Amino acid sequence: MKLNLQINYKDETEKTVEATARDFVAFEEKFDMSITRLEKEAKLTHFFFMAWNVEKRNKSTDLGFEDWLDSIESVEVVNSKK
Repeated sequence: MKLNLQINYKDETEKTVEATARDFVAFEEKFDMSITRLEKEAKLTHFFFMAWNVEKRNKSTDLGFEDWLDSIESVEVVNSKK
């Protein structure tokens, strides 16, 4: 299972990242919620967190979640694959 997320930064740059197993596990641990419930119970925070986790894992940011949010305009799911 993979989830492609487009990150739109406040400086108008865009980046598509791929959330994978490691990001899903981090999501489940953070929110105490199965990733399978995401389709029915999704919150913006869930997608922002997963995008941040991918960026952190890929060493594209060293900012904490709250500080990273200050640089983000939006996060959208795009072309997801199972």
